[in-house]
Amino acid sequence: MALIVLRVIFILAAAGVGITLIQVEAFNSVLKDNPFYAFVGVMVLALAVIGIDIGIRQKRYDTISGVYFGLLVGLSLTYILGLITQVWFPADNPNAVTAHRALQLVVGMVFCYSCISLVLQTKDDFRFIIPYVEFAKEVKGPKPYVLDTSIVIDGRIADVVETGFFDNVLIMPRFVLAELQGIADSSDKLKRSRGRRGLDILNRLRNNERVDLKIHDRETPDMEGQPVDMKLVLLAKLLEGKIVTGDYNLNKVAKLHNVEVINLNEIANALKPVFLPGEHLSVRIVKKGEEESQGVGYLDDGTMIVVEGGRDHINTQVRILVTSVLQTSAGRMIFGRYESSESGGSSGGHKSHANSST
Repeated sequence: MALIVLRVIFILAAAGVGITLIQVEAFNSVLKDNPFYAFVGVMVLALAVIGIDIGIRQKRYDTISGVYFGLLVGLSLTYILGLITQVWFPADNPNAVTAHRALQLVVGMVFCYSCISLVLQTKDDFRFIIPYVEFAKEVKGPKPYVLDTSIVIDGRIADVVETGFFDNVLIMPRFVLAELQGIADSSDKLKRSRGRRGLDILNRLRNNERVDLKIHDRETPDMEGQPVDMKLVLLAKLLEGKIVTGDYNLNKVAKLHNVEVINLNEIANALKPVFLPGEHLSVRIVKKGEEESQGVGYLDDGTMIVVEGGRDHINTQVRILVTSVLQTSAGRMIFGRYESSESGGSSGGHKSHANSST
């Protein structure tokens, strides 16, 4: 409704301007006997402006604000320069006045273009505050998540994002995308398949309407010549975001630079089920352990279970008593003691509720 009222007022204002032009003697002398053409021209222009406004539905307010701000700065610089150079053009000389106006037009054109171009190209690197509009770093609201190569190739990021656990803006740097494309074009078959998997994951994220994924093209001067990991750290600091990775070394480097990191491996370890000493669980023994009587099994989430007395029960579903749990940098290990074999049943990872204690 507000837009409709605005457009009606705009049309009425255009009609008023058109009527005013008809009454101007200069236009009457130019248009001779058809001053009505001025009114029609103004109305056509007004309708064209409204039509363009309606046609362009998705307007980026950061770009529009950049154009307005650049135009304002350009016109201001042109006006100031015009005041300074006015003393060089005598006001009593019509030719000098005409030349001064021509110079202002040329300078204004150059200044406006240069200022608008500068703002649009650098709006991601610094902040302008304009009433009701803030364009800064191309990211608003919560901290953006900067993706690295390893986490895209890993593929779990797509599953995590689709659950709604991550609802922040995802940033894919152009240099990471270039590295991923290089891996996909590698002559090594394994690397090539990993790179193509990463590209498939990116396409999956881009095609998901619930995911806000943006490609970040710009690199600051201090990124030149830096390895990809360091570029990621610098970009995350610039955007005041967090790095999402599964790379242990990148995790350490980012923390040295006071950049927050979300490590999916740490999240996966934190979400693994907790078993306490004295609890019972069912697991399938799949191989021999290092000690003479040990067998090794795995839960559904990949947690290794070392079973004392399980060597003689390989390829058998057994019931064990948890004796200790060890948390390492590589994940969690569970140690248990064989109690009895089970007939049938699904593969490990399920607690036995009959005699478990918590």
